[in-house]
Amino acid sequence: MSDLQTVELRLTEVERELADLKRRLPSVDGKSWVERIAGTFKDDPEFEEIVKLGREFRKSVP
Repeated sequence: MSDLQTVELRLTEVERELADLKRRLPSVDGKSWVERIAGTFKDDPEFEEIVKLGREFRKSVP
């Protein structure tokens, strides 16, 4: 078997596995992960504290 045949066989297997994974994924309506979670922490006091601490940390690092 030539190197080209080996690569083609491996690529065929990768394509088959990728198609299988795509079939298993739930539909996400074409939205990115950011769009799907946007607003989920609205008015959450713990999240506000996380944001505040992150801002303070970034300001403290030169």
